[in-house]
Amino acid sequence: MDQILVVFTGGTIGSMKTDRQIDVRSSASYELIERYLKLVGNHAPQLETIQPINILSENLLPQDWNALNDIMKARPSAHYAGVIITHGTDTLAYTAAALSYLFHDSPVPIVLIASNYPISDPRSKGVNNLDNAVRFITGTRLPGVYVCFENSRGEVLIHLGTRIRQSSPFTDEYESSYGVPFGYMENGSFVPADHSANPEIGLVRKPRTPSLPGDARFSSEVLHIRPYPGLDYSYFSFTEGARPKAILHDLYHSATASTRMTDQDGRYSILAFIERCKKEQVPVYICPFKEEGDDLYSTSMQMLDAGAIPLRGITVEAALAKLMLAYGTPSIRSAPEAWMNTSHLLFEHIWHR
Repeated sequence: MDQILVVFTGGTIGSMKTDRQIDVRSSASYELIERYLKLVGNHAPQLETIQPINILSENLLPQDWNALNDIMKARPSAHYAGVIITHGTDTLAYTAAALSYLFHDSPVPIVLIASNYPISDPRSKGVNNLDNAVRFITGTRLPGVYVCFENSRGEVLIHLGTRIRQSSPFTDEYESSYGVPFGYMENGSFVPADHSANPEIGLVRKPRTPSLPGDARFSSEVLHIRPYPGLDYSYFSFTEGARPKAILHDLYHSATASTRMTDQDGRYSILAFIERCKKEQVPVYICPFKEEGDDLYSTSMQMLDAGAIPLRGITVEAALAKLMLAYGTPSIRSAPEAWMNTSHLLFEHIWHR
């Protein structure tokens, strides 16, 4: 009989509602298992459960990924048919990316699941997501890290861990890069999504060589900045005691940010900000960025000329998790830029075949 490790981390899928407040409860996680077993009966695989953390995912910190890594490494995934991780929806995309890097060489599927409503709520898809995650694991045996999530249309989507984007406000839906998931679960079976940006199944199934050093850890010393009209860079004043190791600067969809100089200080210009960061020895990475050879706006070219480091063909969520890993791992942070741009792990790099 297949054995699957289920790792509870909290989130709405591990929460209960009292009055009008939702909060995590350890018993809710086990209620998920009870409801699943009642649904599938004797067809259930053997489930081993652990609960290393139990928090609402908005409270998650990079050190929680480190703790999760330690717990999971103590139970090698090769001992199981697969691993399922229950998680809150708010930071699911970041954890999916973080685990994709940590376990890029996993020989078995690692699948994250979530629910927009507590298990006791009739609208909850938590049990369905668990059931489909089990079916994906036992039916495909595909190594790698994935997210299984049923949307409001009743479609059960399978996303690559390095490709999934943050849940959209108001709709609470997830999308992958190019708006297409890795595949779907239909009648309990996995159906790949035919799209040129997706890796072929044979390539996904191919064993991967471990390429992450043993001292891999995540650091919170990375600052993420998002552009908006009127972003005033003078608010970012780094002192000796409060200086990030690196900055991830988000860009508009066309790989641009404001370079407008309205005064001598350039308070609204990313170019002046990059120059100031260089003096403080704080590298500025920009993402998402166009592939080499694509046409660029003049503002994009100016950012490159100013010394910004482009992270090409990777989502912002994956880029942030990867930067936190690069600057938290002692054997990587001596040359983080090279590692960021050469270690393409678990299909993070989006290309068209």
